[in-house]
Amino acid sequence: MNWRVAVNGAVLVVAVSASAVNAGVGEGSSRVVDSASVSRRLVSQDARSVLSSIKVEREYKSGYRRSSFVHWSDLDGNGCDAREDVLKRDSVSAPQVDPYRCYVVAGDWYSPYDGTRLSDRTDVDIDHVVALKEAWDSGAWAWGDSQRKAYANDLTDSRTLIAVRDRVNAAKGDKDPSNWMPPLRSYWCTYLGNWISVKARWGLSMDESEYRRIGNLLASDCAGLSIASWSPAPNAAPATTNTTSTTSTTMPKTSTVNTATSTTTTSVAASTGSNTATTTTAGSSATPSSSVAATRDIHPGSFCSPVDALGSYKGTSYVCSKTNAEGTPYAGGRARWRKATN
Repeated sequence: MNWRVAVNGAVLVVAVSASAVNAGVGEGSSRVVDSASVSRRLVSQDARSVLSSIKVEREYKSGYRRSSFVHWSDLDGNGCDAREDVLKRDSVSAPQVDPYRCYVVAGDWYSPYDGTRLSDRTDVDIDHVVALKEAWDSGAWAWGDSQRKAYANDLTDSRTLIAVRDRVNAAKGDKDPSNWMPPLRSYWCTYLGNWISVKARWGLSMDESEYRRIGNLLASDCAGLSIASWSPAPNAAPATTNTTSTTSTTMPKTSTVNTATSTTTTSVAASTGSNTATTTTAGSSATPSSSVAATRDIHPGSFCSPVDALGSYKGTSYVCSKTNAEGTPYAGGRARWRKATN
């Protein structure tokens, strides 16, 4: 049975180009792609064609901190942070919103991952379809602060962030489609289309098992899947192109800057109290060099991580904790922002 799914209603155009970035410094050699041959119009393109444009390589498994992706932020300046914007956007009824602090007081949500309907915002998570750690392992480790922040709060394409049931989001964690698919099988093809589009739009790679699993599903359950196009990602690096060679799927991740002498410096803002500056030279991995304390703005009562992180709301200090101020654990063992006690 053929499925054809338009993942995003708007038809937009984006140029996917390798330009000056040349990955593959290591074992074997990568193909140097002429930018004219890579640039293309992706308008409701076949999912397999988009998949074939994504680079396949090993994941970069070190250095990830959730706090490296600052969220939730109000990047569009509308007075609402990205979490509240998604809660408003994805509510299937007219949401009730506190206009003074842009807080969604009430709404109704449908979790497409498992087909459940929710009316309590505390049961709703805002899922990064491609989880922050997965994004880090797939290329975001080399991004700057502003690009990671743009990704973590991306409202410019509705496939990046989605409101889902908290339990199913916890089960998903940072897994890719080779290890997790939504419990609701009828959503699989839409989910794959979203996953592929996010990876392609942000120039992220795939590991071999992820790529093969998605390819197998596109040849079976989701044969004929079509993906609507997208606008260029904010602050995004050029997309990485799949070399389709055996060596590209096995070589370790290295710096993507094609020069023997240049260096790039990336600052990683850590809500755990560290701000790690890293310097990467072509062909080498990043290492931390300094740390300073950091506190971020939060919404009281919302889920948080890591435990013991510090936050602030209207001048009041909060802490990310699995218990309330009296020491009673929160339901499900999940951490929430509560007022810090002396």
